[in-house]
Amino acid sequence: MTDLTELTAVRLVDGYRKGEFSPVEVTRAALERAERIQPRVNAFVRLTAEEATARARESAERWRLGEPCGLLDGVPVTVKDILLMRGCPTLRGSRTVSPDGPWDEDAPSVARLREHGAVFLGKTTTPEYGWKGVTDSPLSGVTRNPYDPARTAGGSSGGAAAAVALGAGPLALGTDGGGSVRIPASFCGIFGLKPTYGRVPLYPASAFGTLSHVGPMTRDAADAALLLDVIGVPDSRDWSALGPAPGSYTDALAEGVRGLRVAYSPSLGGQVAVRPAVATAVRRAVERLAELGAYVTEADPDFAEPVDAFHTLWFSGAARVVQRLGPRQRAVLDPGLREICAAGARYSALDYLAAVDVRMELGRRMGRFHESYDLLVTPTLPITAFEAGAEVPKGSGHRRWTGWTPFTYPFNLTQQPAASVPVGTDGDGLPVGLQLVAARHRDDLVLRAAHALYEAGGALTPGGS
Repeated sequence: MTDLTELTAVRLVDGYRKGEFSPVEVTRAALERAERIQPRVNAFVRLTAEEATARARESAERWRLGEPCGLLDGVPVTVKDILLMRGCPTLRGSRTVSPDGPWDEDAPSVARLREHGAVFLGKTTTPEYGWKGVTDSPLSGVTRNPYDPARTAGGSSGGAAAAVALGAGPLALGTDGGGSVRIPASFCGIFGLKPTYGRVPLYPASAFGTLSHVGPMTRDAADAALLLDVIGVPDSRDWSALGPAPGSYTDALAEGVRGLRVAYSPSLGGQVAVRPAVATAVRRAVERLAELGAYVTEADPDFAEPVDAFHTLWFSGAARVVQRLGPRQRAVLDPGLREICAAGARYSALDYLAAVDVRMELGRRMGRFHESYDLLVTPTLPITAFEAGAEVPKGSGHRRWTGWTPFTYPFNLTQQPAASVPVGTDGDGLPVGLQLVAARHRDDLVLRAAHALYEAGGALTPGGS
């Protein structure tokens, strides 16, 4: 019999249309899976079973009448506990946020999902205010890797990634300010897309400013394209949101990669030491892109590591997040968050503007780079998942999470679309991610290339629990 928790959103919608199964059956299976995996990986801060069941019943009736209300009617989805969801507290992984309401508003992406009939399973875990590249917090504890619970799921959208990998809903909303969709997607073996900044509106505005994106976390690229078709539309509450998308991302998938100019940068010009098993898996997938008709050249983007500028912007944003807190509330913050907030509070306006200058120059360089290349391919991360409960791998010498994420955060500075595609495993059976990056507004190219890898067997699909 078909395991309903292993089906993609595209397959679920097709099954509803054909009457093969109902949203109620699918939702029940997803909730049961969520409850079963929770003790193992701690993916959820809250399950909304009663609401999910009610929405599934309403969806089932619409499908019975042949009148679905949208592209995702009856499809289970989870929401990272950074994004507002009506009727449910959004605590952002922090003891400093009161659960008292009213929680009477949806974030734009959640509102679009509600309009399209999606079924909300619950809220997924995040580190406090989404500040780091792993998922643990004083409020909800440690989120663990689906492949090895002794290791991290990555972050900050770690709960979302673990839920998708283990079949607790095929779709998840994550946020990404420095890799927070792509890092856990790579560690957990799923697909994660950081769209062009503004493609998915965000409200309330992030204290981290225009570094922060909202993006799909899914079982494959086709599901991400479908989800982006739903959530990638304007919302008047976000003044920085883009206008309507140029077309359907789902329709663009069929165009493939033949003729695309692909730059393969295995180590950003020797700046990054990449673990051999990661390098091998990524190179094999790049060779598959060439076999599919892409023109692949080994080439590096011309920029030095912009970590100092990123830290200035990121730490300043963190300081802004906690600015309103008193001494007692600050005392219960994640100690690492307290550290970066203190650093952020010491920056001057001139320091901040100097970091903006670095950011603009990086954007200019990448704009010129994409005049020659349609896509840039790198590893998503130089490593696979390390021990849970730590910000950096033991013995790595890194001080902060940005030390082991050199491929991800630069493209938050530039606001480009970037995705992580699972392309293999290392010797311990842990997933390896490949990163695809395109010029701003060319989310379609990222999705096309990722979909081509899935169709050709060059990308891995989660196998359930």
